[in-house]
Amino acid sequence: MADPLIDRICGAVARARAEHPLGRVAGASGGVLQASGLTQTARLGDRARVMPRHGTPIQAEVIRIGDGLTHLLPEGTADGVSLADPVRLEPAPGFAPDSSWIGRVVDPDGRPLDGRPLLPGAWTRPLRADPPPAGQRRAMGARVGTGYAVFDTLLPLARGQRIGLFAGSGVGKSTLLAGLARGVAAEVVVIGLVGERGRELRHFVEDVLGPEGMARAVVVAATSDRAPQVRRRCAWAATAVAEHFRDEGRQVLLLIDSVTRFAEAHREVSVAAGEAAALRGFPASTGPAIAALCERAGPGADQQGDITAIYSVLVQGSDMEEPVADWLRGVLDGHVVMDRAIAERGRFPAVDLLRSVSRSLPGVASRTENQLIGEARALLGAYDRAALMIRAGLYAAGSDPEIDAAVAVQGGLDRFLATSGMTAPAASFAALRQALAPARPQARKEGR
Repeated sequence: MADPLIDRICGAVARARAEHPLGRVAGASGGVLQASGLTQTARLGDRARVMPRHGTPIQAEVIRIGDGLTHLLPEGTADGVSLADPVRLEPAPGFAPDSSWIGRVVDPDGRPLDGRPLLPGAWTRPLRADPPPAGQRRAMGARVGTGYAVFDTLLPLARGQRIGLFAGSGVGKSTLLAGLARGVAAEVVVIGLVGERGRELRHFVEDVLGPEGMARAVVVAATSDRAPQVRRRCAWAATAVAEHFRDEGRQVLLLIDSVTRFAEAHREVSVAAGEAAALRGFPASTGPAIAALCERAGPGADQQGDITAIYSVLVQGSDMEEPVADWLRGVLDGHVVMDRAIAERGRFPAVDLLRSVSRSLPGVASRTENQLIGEARALLGAYDRAALMIRAGLYAAGSDPEIDAAVAVQGGLDRFLATSGMTAPAASFAALRQALAPARPQARKEGR
């Protein structure tokens, strides 16, 4: 019987290279280095090591090839580099996820960030893989429990679904993501922290996610001080880890926080490579890059598992029309909007239900459950339309039966939307039915 550890060691040895093409620094401009002598061997995405005569070696990535020069984007400052300094071309390191990575924190190259040794798996995976063939993918599966009443009823999450979490800063996005990582029914959770603040990484892993969440999680992180190409690779690497477990037949939950920082990193790399900025400073390739990232998640094919994915989006001033938010809504299977005003009055999760939608409905709910969902949405909408009059004291009870019913259930629905720790969606629907009960005597009185 083959020894998995021996296979992993042999794989690491096989990926080692004894020979490396050499070039020379031929120029530098705008934070990009140009190297001569490598155009016949370099490939986009390859790595290079620039070795200044006075200073420490600098890692860089090939972002453009042409005009007899290879353009390199350093993974840090290029201080100390001078003309004719040696440049050693290195192929991109193999990325080989493994089941032993569960419970660990790694960088986008598969190196440990938690201070403990980590071996790669036996087989490498491409960071930018194609999704399963569209004609062979399954449809979204059954509803999965999340532990949050709002997601188990009004905004259900189905197996293999991809949703966006749209939120500004300070509205509880990270706390909600950690709660979903602990509560969503999945075998493995993969979390990509793209451009996260350095001091927040350990806090998120140890305090927000906690031992319970880390017990089945792999965290891939690239902090905000890392070079843009590293931050961009973080989202690709987290998706590659999720694909590894999906191909083993497991059910995977993928959390990417955030796609906005992925898009900003892509913009920095693309502009440095010479691509022109277009919509609000984002180059034309940003939309396809986001779509390619998201399409890799979702239902699998044949004997594969599924990747249920949640992508967070940082929206400035609740602007849902900004480019990244607009691109995400077009490729995902639903979106959840978190509202600062709701957070400020103390309700968590601060989900604005009327601006949120799950495209797994009505398929994952029964007829009775869909009726409850429709009733709750209608009453929330009626209260929202009349909220200004109600708060100003301009609405007289009895003027409109629908508004009267909405007022009767508003407190109960608000408490229901803040409920967490539910054991199953069935329990959440029972709580929703109870929250709507005050409106039903009014409905019977009006003959409805």
